[in-house]
Amino acid sequence: METMTIGIAGGTGSGKTTITRKILSQFSGDVSVIYHDNYYKAHDDMPYSERSKLNYDHPNAFDTELLLEHIRVLKSGNSVKCPVYDYSIHNRSDKTITISPARVLVVEGILIFADKPLCREMDIRIFVDTDADVRILRRITRDVRDRGRSLDSVISQYLTTVKPMHEQFVEPSKRNADVIIPEGGHNTVAMDMVMERIRGYLGRSSR
Repeated sequence: METMTIGIAGGTGSGKTTITRKILSQFSGDVSVIYHDNYYKAHDDMPYSERSKLNYDHPNAFDTELLLEHIRVLKSGNSVKCPVYDYSIHNRSDKTITISPARVLVVEGILIFADKPLCREMDIRIFVDTDADVRILRRITRDVRDRGRSLDSVISQYLTTVKPMHEQFVEPSKRNADVIIPEGGHNTVAMDMVMERIRGYLGRSSR
């Protein structure tokens, strides 16, 4: 089975997941998704107080080698057991998710274009470019509501690691994108082009 691999990158809160969900809703059954966020390194040797101080926005925070291995396994037609990251404890959980091979594989993450071997596995590289003010507001809402974080901790993390790492690694990785989409999934013209490309690959009619 041939696999089209689509990378979706962009800063925190840029709208990557909105695009991923739209692709899934349009082509369910033909799409599998793998998230770089699930490949944060495990830190079972550290107490919570130490884990909470780590820089989770640096490329070294991720086990990208394992993600790369899993992408290659999926492209070869085999399933993988993906780790699951628990944001409430700043560590991997003891659970895994089975991801099955599909004709379209979406890889999503803030730093996936910062790694050259990872970039080479992707047939289409999409960078979601969204205003920084919008991104931080979305991150605050998400982390407080969905990840059990306090407002102060979210703001502190943004100023000390998220913003500087975005400027050092995420923003420059935009150069490796094939397509840059301002405003993410709300950009209907760009989304129509992406959907048409996938539709053509799958041999589906637009009607």
